[in-house]
Amino acid sequence: MGLYVGIDIGTSGTKTILIDGQGKVVAEATAGHPISHPKPMWSEQNPDDWWRAVVQTVQQAVKKSRAKSADIKAIGLSGQMHGAVLLDKNQKLLRPAILWNDQRTAAECKQIEVLSGGKKKLVSMVANPALTGFTAPKILWVRNNEPRKFEKMAHVLLPKDEIRRRLTGDFATDVSDASGTLLLDIKTRIWSKKLLGLLDLDPGLFPKCYESEDVTGRLTRAAATELGLSTDCLVVGGAGDCAAGAIGTGVVESGIVNSSIGTSSVVFVHCDEFRPDPNARLHTFCHAVRNKWHQMGVTLTGGGAMEWFRNELCGDKKASGKRSVYQMLDEEAAAVPAGSEGLFFLPYLAGERTPHADPNARGCMVGLTLSHKRGHIVRSIMEGVTMAMRDSVEIMRDLKIPVQQVRATGGGAASRLWMQMQADIFDSPISTINSSQGAALGVALLAATGAGEFKNVVEACKATVKTVETVRPNKAAVQNYNARFPLFQQLYKSLKQDFQSIAALR
Repeated sequence: MGLYVGIDIGTSGTKTILIDGQGKVVAEATAGHPISHPKPMWSEQNPDDWWRAVVQTVQQAVKKSRAKSADIKAIGLSGQMHGAVLLDKNQKLLRPAILWNDQRTAAECKQIEVLSGGKKKLVSMVANPALTGFTAPKILWVRNNEPRKFEKMAHVLLPKDEIRRRLTGDFATDVSDASGTLLLDIKTRIWSKKLLGLLDLDPGLFPKCYESEDVTGRLTRAAATELGLSTDCLVVGGAGDCAAGAIGTGVVESGIVNSSIGTSSVVFVHCDEFRPDPNARLHTFCHAVRNKWHQMGVTLTGGGAMEWFRNELCGDKKASGKRSVYQMLDEEAAAVPAGSEGLFFLPYLAGERTPHADPNARGCMVGLTLSHKRGHIVRSIMEGVTMAMRDSVEIMRDLKIPVQQVRATGGGAASRLWMQMQADIFDSPISTINSSQGAALGVALLAATGAGEFKNVVEACKATVKTVETVRPNKAAVQNYNARFPLFQQLYKSLKQDFQSIAALR
């Protein structure tokens, strides 16, 4: 029986899993990589760190599984979206990769709108507005600020596709990940020659686009040797982390929504038809399901807010026995009533995307009193992240997109408290599934599909992804949060101009 590899190159680390033909995980491994913040609101990584993590985790997972190299039939790749990896004609890195949560490109976003003839014309071409996290403004930033490097630029790749290049030697991407560049015609699923022309960008900079399950190449001899695999091993298109996570949770049909809380947080819904948000509040991207689309809202700081709090403000907290620091903080938060006794948290620690599209937004706590303790703060962080995600859920409801079931992944599924909180704040049942592997499982299933194990992605998900538990809303808590949600929304409006003034002081 063949085995299939799913590799997810995340922001804080890389995860690799091996699955069999029934979707069962037979081995997994993880490895971290550092993030650089050379200036406030900048975020960069060295792709060499991704490659080292990929090699390490693949070797470890294969060793744990005791598989032979010939048993590994195909690899699927997932990765953080929007990052810009720039290479010269000799395939050498020109600079560190600029990441999805980097906020330096506000001027370039305005430049793109002007060159496109305005926001409406831009959205008509690529279904989305210019946002600081997307890839296109990063390319223009390099042209505007590092012209010598721009002149040497011969290739632009997304993070997972830089790993593909090192695996197969091919320059390729998939339509779901390419959607986040702002340069793909989302309806036709090809690069937008019109927008590239208006921005004066050479189409030759960008790789060939594939559907997510399509085979894009095989391992080179050098890569196969380093990984301990065979040159017969296929590599499929894969997917951006959000679409990959949706495959891993079975969000491949209408009515099912994926709520994912990782470093960022995403609310993701499958779409059978191309129907972009006319106000461009939600992203409209190609799905990792052939000829399907998805819409999603993104909160730039999700679980990352909890990570920041743990790292910077919990020096007295250490893991106790089998309990992690997060579990202990979770217990403190669970002892606090819904609403954190009047404490609000705006989770805009890295600016915000949906629905504000504001790189200058800032995180803050409002309503602190002497009676508040650490548990209140922790709970307010969790509530603030979930309230920000509800902004996206409300837009979906406004667009008449059916939200019949929400499937939770990431940190939001690992915490029973956070699961209940999502059910209460969204006023919707929240389900967990039979795997917590998310994006890594999604692209492993894409690899299995590409290798012929399944007829298509939908069949792969139906055969392997099952709901395990459903948490239902608590009516009293729903009423509590419904009363607080308008105030949460008003706080951003009240502080928006102050955020701009704070950013100007920088």
